[in-house]
Amino acid sequence: MTTKKGIAILGSTGSIGTQALEVIEAYPDYFDLQVLTANNNAELLIEQAKKYKPNSVVIVKESLYEEVKAALIEEDIHVYTGAEAMSQVVTHTDVHVVLTALVGYAGLKPTLAAIEAKKDIALANKETLVVAGELVTKMARENGVNIYPVDSEHSAIFQCLVGEFHNPIEKIYLTASGGPFRGWDLEALKNVTPQQALKHPNWTMGAKITIDSASLMNKGLEVIEAKWLFNLKPEQIDVIVHPQSIVHSLVQFEDGSMKAQMGLPDMKLPIQFALTYPDRFKTDFPRFNFMDYPQLTFEKPDRKTFKNLDLAFVAMDLGGTAACALNAANEITVQAFLETKIGFLQIAEINEKVMKTCLFVQNPVHEDFVAVDAEARGLALKIIG
Repeated sequence: MTTKKGIAILGSTGSIGTQALEVIEAYPDYFDLQVLTANNNAELLIEQAKKYKPNSVVIVKESLYEEVKAALIEEDIHVYTGAEAMSQVVTHTDVHVVLTALVGYAGLKPTLAAIEAKKDIALANKETLVVAGELVTKMARENGVNIYPVDSEHSAIFQCLVGEFHNPIEKIYLTASGGPFRGWDLEALKNVTPQQALKHPNWTMGAKITIDSASLMNKGLEVIEAKWLFNLKPEQIDVIVHPQSIVHSLVQFEDGSMKAQMGLPDMKLPIQFALTYPDRFKTDFPRFNFMDYPQLTFEKPDRKTFKNLDLAFVAMDLGGTAACALNAANEITVQAFLETKIGFLQIAEINEKVMKTCLFVQNPVHEDFVAVDAEARGLALKIIG
């Protein structure tokens, strides 16, 4: 390859962003880092900018702009601030792939801007498709843009489909670890603390996604994301609990044959595959050994106890802005739980109330998503009090 692939990382200081930088660093002849952005972790953004020397950085929180600018004054790096700047830097000519690694609804607008600018997307921000899947996938088709999934489960489905894109999918199975509270009943879950919920058995992730994993909301969001990524009907998607997190997901074809993608739980592999597709680059990542895992087990998720997963299926069936409302409420309730303002079980209770009472638009445009997101957040905050 003569031209290096220009990469923009939205959310470079988070778990996915920092691992993506390690991947990029390992292949200097292939990647050219163009953009780094952070919400408010100015210290790490400055450190990353000095080390990797991107063309531009964006610190979203405007009060930190002077600090970042002063620290990088000696470097040949453009420094911008504000959410709007993120949507602008992704359109630069030298950017070829935008890795959206932001948490939550904030990922939608810059991803849409990147698609409009005909940049391929490596998507680690599932909320973008959860909130506005129809809009995003339609825009991607119209602009000839590829969306490469970074979530380990969706990457697994994507890898199983390579060479099979002409073969119809009968069903997909997204695997879930079950989180730290697998097997617990409602009584036991009443008094769990954020500290307990943040102890994921297999993966190291940021606080929001770890809580979502504990409540099975993460899997619910992934179900909705899968519908849009792979153009599926709700009945073609199932979830199965697999505590070892070795089988990352499975595809079943019309002839009954199934393909699974397996490997050790390590986000660097799906990040790398999304950035290098259709190639696989040699890595020194640890290798899976069957003798370390003599038994791989599977069980049904408990959708009655972990109601968030059920709510996601309901939102997917309803379509329109239902998933947007559910996601917005969940962002508020997870934060409230982390701040010990509500209990663990109240996350799903409040999410359900908001989804039932929030404005619903069956055929939304972008402005509708903005309005529903704002209303759902307001309703959730009101219930929390």
